[in-house]
Amino acid sequence: MAAAQRIVIENGAIATVDADDTEYASGYVVIAGHRIEAVGAGRAPEGLTDVVCRIDAAGHLVTPGLVNTHHHFYQWITRGLATDHHLFDWLVALYPTWARIDEPMVYAAAQGSLAMMARGGVTTAMDHHYVFPRGSGDLSGAIIRAARETGVRFTLARGSMDRSRKDGGLPPDFAVETLEDALAATEETVRRHHDASFDAMTQVAVAPCSPFSVSTELLKQGAELARRLGVRLHTHGSETAEEEKFCHELFGMGPTDYFESTGWLGDDVWMAHCVHMNDSDIAAFARTGTGVAHCPSSNARLAAGIARVPDLLAAGVPVGLGVDGTASNESGELHTELRNALLINRLGAHREAALNARQALRLGTYGGARVLGRADQIGSLEPDKLADVVLWKMDTLAHASIADPVTALVLGAAAPVTASFVNGRQIVANGRLLHVDEDAIARSTRTQAQRLARLTTQN
Repeated sequence: MAAAQRIVIENGAIATVDADDTEYASGYVVIAGHRIEAVGAGRAPEGLTDVVCRIDAAGHLVTPGLVNTHHHFYQWITRGLATDHHLFDWLVALYPTWARIDEPMVYAAAQGSLAMMARGGVTTAMDHHYVFPRGSGDLSGAIIRAARETGVRFTLARGSMDRSRKDGGLPPDFAVETLEDALAATEETVRRHHDASFDAMTQVAVAPCSPFSVSTELLKQGAELARRLGVRLHTHGSETAEEEKFCHELFGMGPTDYFESTGWLGDDVWMAHCVHMNDSDIAAFARTGTGVAHCPSSNARLAAGIARVPDLLAAGVPVGLGVDGTASNESGELHTELRNALLINRLGAHREAALNARQALRLGTYGGARVLGRADQIGSLEPDKLADVVLWKMDTLAHASIADPVTALVLGAAAPVTASFVNGRQIVANGRLLHVDEDAIARSTRTQAQRLARLTTQN
């Protein structure tokens, strides 16, 4: 789209999620090319030229696009398995299946994961992919291709595992890479695919999987690699009580102290889950600017516990929301995480004061942008930011009687998406994806799920 071409959205309620939480009961957003040109109350300015589309947003809430900060796309084809396990047992049950994935499976699973998120208001997605069986094909390339076709902004966290069962880890021996291969492949992925520009559609992070599947040397050298290449770092941290026990037994310290000893705290780092954190852990994250991807549904599904999100926020820790892999969150949708984050955190020590609706929306938008290192570019509706914008339909049976649209979005039923824009390009219209065939993706994911199940049974 040429820079002079404009899209005008008006007559809708606007939640900008800017620093002041500015909202308009009836307002407008003007998109010019890839960027937001203007946001305000009332009707859009008169005399705008080169308007190629006008949208009457009456009955809608307009927000920044949702930002997903943690996911495992490949798990789309292993949903509904090991449904009554805690994390370690769940991993042991599923690793043998995951170790048989290949490029067609990963591509189909990425398509399914991305489609489900995009039609539900996600405009920036990420995938932490860490399973690379030998001879499985170009898995990173397949994931990036699926994201490009769907039209979402995307961060690939190129994961790795080199601590197998013979070394005291959880993955089977045939499911891991060597230290040297993992580092070389990660560097190659960054060099081939990472775009550091302001309006980048594809970025790459260095992402060894977890303390119980990665050697200390891979963590240390992974951090050095990321900082040499100028990209972000991602991993799992403090997810379960079992992980904390594992770290104490193997390393003589808790997860946060272990991560700090390996160079894994900093404002270029974000970690998934962070459920079992004490006051000193939270202080260390705040001091270093380390971010957190909060995954409430997965934490509940695996009985991991309730993350101390109110305390993390009070300390100034960047916090965003994550779907997590769909083998531990079968819905695969981020907009339901707004609701679940609020509700689950109110079961904790802070009770009704834990989170409110606007804080939940901020976690899913600007908070996620901070965690991914892109708060200057996305996460709020402000002039000169990238045009990642979602229109939620709020005048149907499900929401029409809820007076406050933000409360309706967060606490009500999942709201339909009338339109979603990424970089000023529309990717959803009336709840349907515009650039990929949802029905074909559904068939493909089912076919690949069945193929994986057969391969696992045969072996």
